[in-house]
Amino acid sequence: MTSILECRGLTKVYGKVIAVNNVSLGIGRGETKVIFGPSGSGKSTLLRCLGLLEKPTKGSIYFNGVDVYASKQDLNKLRARIGFVFQDPSLFRHLTALGNVMLGLKHVLGLSDAEARRKAYEALKLVKMEDWANYYPAQLSGGQQQRVGIARAISMDPEVVLFDEPTAALDVELKWEVIAVMRDLAERGTTMLVATHELRFAREVADEMIFMDQGQIIEAGSPDHFFTSPNTERARKFMAKILG
Repeated sequence: MTSILECRGLTKVYGKVIAVNNVSLGIGRGETKVIFGPSGSGKSTLLRCLGLLEKPTKGSIYFNGVDVYASKQDLNKLRARIGFVFQDPSLFRHLTALGNVMLGLKHVLGLSDAEARRKAYEALKLVKMEDWANYYPAQLSGGQQQRVGIARAISMDPEVVLFDEPTAALDVELKWEVIAVMRDLAERGTTMLVATHELRFAREVADEMIFMDQGQIIEAGSPDHFFTSPNTERARKFMAKILG
């Protein structure tokens, strides 16, 4: 399968710290892949590089087969085609849920108010937040705010959506309402690369699971592979710790 988004030999260094070390992976259209591993393993940094929010120290990133940096493409235009859902949605407090989703549609895609409103409402409906369209962030729970963050990402019609620990800051009840939305998106064929500790979600929807530690991919395989017989000792210990 041809990858929409791919990195080859990606390395990211901060000072003397190697956050990501020689990582290569790709994700094809309609796939859901889950990156997991201990805190500090490089998952978030890898996603930020793939989302073109950080430039790699070494290595290449390809979007639809084109080397992003070597071809000197317009990064802002490319970022609009790569959705990103952060751990903290950081919604604008003075805007309603609808207003937050409309913002990128108007100022990045240049849509009219009417068209931006229509697309924003459609995105809120997909994440089951249409009834809260006119509520402000302070009136929403953490899970609801994160669902607005997901609506903001998917409203732009991206070709791939990156999720960086989207449930990490939520309590158990709110966590599962966000995971339910992500499960629905996967079932709709949304191309997703998700960094998460939620292995139940991974087991249900992932086409591939990717285990990272110390900035490297240690092992990759199907959910059944990781839940039954991981190859490496590090992966076996991590799965045992997470699954209790």
